[in-house]
Amino acid sequence: MILNIFADILPKCLAFNRATGNFNKKLCYQILLIPNRHYAALKRFYRRTGILNSDGKFEITLDQRKLKTPKGNPFIINSEPLALAVAAEWDAQKEKIWQSSMHLTALCSTAIDNPNNLTKSDLVQHIMSYLDTDTVLFQSSEADELYELQIQEWEPILKWFCKRYDVKLEAARDISGPTISHETKNVLTKHLSSFNFWAVHGFSFGVEALKSVILTLCCTDRHISVEKAVLLSCLEEEFQSGHWGRVEWAHDLNQQEMQARLAAAVLFIQLNSSSTFVQSKQQCVAA
Repeated sequence: MILNIFADILPKCLAFNRATGNFNKKLCYQILLIPNRHYAALKRFYRRTGILNSDGKFEITLDQRKLKTPKGNPFIINSEPLALAVAAEWDAQKEKIWQSSMHLTALCSTAIDNPNNLTKSDLVQHIMSYLDTDTVLFQSSEADELYELQIQEWEPILKWFCKRYDVKLEAARDISGPTISHETKNVLTKHLSSFNFWAVHGFSFGVEALKSVILTLCCTDRHISVEKAVLLSCLEEEFQSGHWGRVEWAHDLNQQEMQARLAAAVLFIQLNSSSTFVQSKQQCVAA
């Protein structure tokens, strides 16, 4: 988290007045206060977490108090496994509550509050906008080691994807990017639209993390693991690190954060797309 903070503030701390050529000391001071003002963790105020079931709807409890969304709406979930996973997120917090690590809670809150008043169609179009700049569709323009690595790692993924969805996609080697037919876009749009509103939120979260529709769908189809998907999305970065050296704490933290986000997205999609629900102990005993 510290890495993300400084990645945001350091470029701004170099802000200066072009007219005088002097650094903006006031702006730098304000920016350096950001971590204390926006990234401070809350002290844990509850002892136990749990879930309540009412007519097939589930709510999260913190010491018998019902959890609410940032907008104050009831935190109601249709999936019992998802409710259990959210409760586990809250239970995993120790002395302080790091909300930035609670991706399932954030996804549920966004789906419930819908702060931007988006429809499912809006979300699908947002996801599809990443296809034209998909990571695996841009290969090195030079016949070098990086290009050979991309062919070795990305081509099998692309071929599987095209066969799985019966579409045609070819990677580009120039800045103009790939040419993607309307038929291909329609097929993928129809596929994404077949999921419910909550699941599509999960797809959006995963695609934003990887910057790749292809890798996200391959991961949700269980063709590749979360770790593999993140590694493939950072292939050029890994290649350059191998040549110029690796800042272990920086690269590792970034990859772990991406893995956490993608894993949460995949789980969120599956738990909102499955008709299987966990039975309570009393129901199991009665059966």
